[in-house]
Amino acid sequence: MSNRILGLGAEFPAFEKTAVVSREKGQEFKTISNDIHTADGKWMVMFWWPKDFTFVCPTEIAEFNKNEGEFADRDTVLVGASTDSEFVHLAWRNNHEDLRDLKFPMLADTSKSLAEELGILEATEKIAYRATFIIDPQGIVRWVSAYDLSVGRNVEEVLRVLDALQTDELCPCNWEKGEATLNLN
Repeated sequence: MSNRILGLGAEFPAFEKTAVVSREKGQEFKTISNDIHTADGKWMVMFWWPKDFTFVCPTEIAEFNKNEGEFADRDTVLVGASTDSEFVHLAWRNNHEDLRDLKFPMLADTSKSLAEELGILEATEKIAYRATFIIDPQGIVRWVSAYDLSVGRNVEEVLRVLDALQTDELCPCNWEKGEATLNLN
């Protein structure tokens, strides 16, 4: 199996999946789709992790959660995802202190169909790589990042790139929000 990760400028695949959105009895699950961001003209950051109940994954999920307000301030919907089931996601949230109060949905891609369309399935175990996609309000992929299974990502870098993309201007190396963009005139 060769991975061909969905690239820049591609339309993000349509999806409709069950996600864990709460720990409240009877309110745990909700079906979400592309409409989660396109209906309101928002950006979306979808980040994937390999397996629930592991060691690096909760550090990333907790960091995204800590920064959820930063994404919301940028009119961006945050969605976490893996190929685990919604029941495993819920059990993990109930079991892990850092995951109990998540402010974003944990998407369950149990069929692995979305991960496969995105080209992020690891060949042997068929689990998702640590991939992050920034999708604009029109549903177009504007940034992709993928890490090997053992390396956690940097949430500040995801925010930095999102800020740069939202300027719709030329941003130099190491550009940070508030700095001047490049003026070619």
